[in-house]
Amino acid sequence: MNARAIALKILNEVENNGAYANIALAKEINRQTLQGHLSEQDRRFITELIYGTVKTGATLDWMLSCYLSRPLAKVAPVIRNILRLGMYQLFYLKKVPASAACNQAVELTKKYGHAGTVKFVNGVLRNAARSPEKIVYPDREQQPVKYLALRYFHPEWLIARWVKRLGAAACEELCQANNTVPPLSVRTNTIKIDRDSLLLRLAGEGAVCQASNWTPEGIVCYEHPGFATLTSLQEGLFQVQDESSMLVAHVLDPQPGEFIIDACGAPGGKTTHIAALMNNTGQVLSTDIYEHKLALTRENAERLALTNIETKALDAVNLGTMYPRKADRVLVDAPCSGLGVLRRKPDARWRKSEDILRDLPALQAAILASAAQCVKPGGVLVYSTCTTEPAENQDIVTAFLQANPEFIPETTGQYLPAAKRSDTMIQLWPHTDNVDGFFIARMIRQK
Repeated sequence: MNARAIALKILNEVENNGAYANIALAKEINRQTLQGHLSEQDRRFITELIYGTVKTGATLDWMLSCYLSRPLAKVAPVIRNILRLGMYQLFYLKKVPASAACNQAVELTKKYGHAGTVKFVNGVLRNAARSPEKIVYPDREQQPVKYLALRYFHPEWLIARWVKRLGAAACEELCQANNTVPPLSVRTNTIKIDRDSLLLRLAGEGAVCQASNWTPEGIVCYEHPGFATLTSLQEGLFQVQDESSMLVAHVLDPQPGEFIIDACGAPGGKTTHIAALMNNTGQVLSTDIYEHKLALTRENAERLALTNIETKALDAVNLGTMYPRKADRVLVDAPCSGLGVLRRKPDARWRKSEDILRDLPALQAAILASAAQCVKPGGVLVYSTCTTEPAENQDIVTAFLQANPEFIPETTGQYLPAAKRSDTMIQLWPHTDNVDGFFIARMIRQK
């Protein structure tokens, strides 16, 4: 299979079977790489095709509608995906000749359609290549929400929220940041290796990396081979984790020998970081409602040689009755809308609806209230999410503090390991901080 055929296969999995783009892409690329079927150039091209086509989703469909005489919904799913791949190459991959985009789409259609379908695909894409002026965006001043939604590939309901909260200019900057391909960041497993030594090791394996400015263990990789080929990963020398996510364990500030609970802890990125900061001493209890996710935590802990982690399947809203005032520190990395990590999950923006922002806060508040009961007097409680919505962040913490006066907020920004801030609660943004959108608040139970 050539690169475009592999991309179509992955896109069909996403479109027809509900697969997550990043997972389906990694699975197929690893399979092809291990079989020796993919060059590095192919891997990069497939990644660009999948992330780009999925990310531009609704905008591509709107663009296609400018050249169709029938609704796109009436086109067979596989043919829709061939058209989307073709349109993405025509309008967003300037290095791909229009002739190549059209011809390869026709070749793919021959495998999945008939003579009439081939003619249809060829006609649509060549018309688009010849007449790009048929695509006319809404007026930026008169219809700012619709303009930004189509121009920057985000659902209108989300754009409307951000424009109201941030203003159109900042919303545009945020959308632009969400549309970039972020570098991969990894956390050094300090139980096995120091960061400088890992940087040398990764360079020897063909990765282009530099030390993170946010955390002492963080490394940012701008280029790297397929991860399935890296022995440093297999040997447990690092854990893949975003820089903003690495900040959470530092804000929690775990100490050797303590008993710490990581509620909603799977698949274990923060759990293993906490365990490493404790020098593999004490006990970290990582809980989650799903046993299969906890299995990933255990796999990560074993690979990283961390022996101070215990996992337990339970509903976090019941934590308080099971471990009342038992923990020195508790982390609640709550389930959330994930609107801070859209740049890493190209299909996530299209899978979410505004309903999730009405439903989640009640669950988040219940988990925080229960987990707080586990904190000893003088102990620390940290609440974090990978979203940017006040209803899931500041509002949750403020309401909790009002209802639980025995907890007082601390200056969370002073616990950041590098660039300290004076903020009581930390909200990071992709467009201003160049990391995933993340929220962190640290509180202490008074003695």
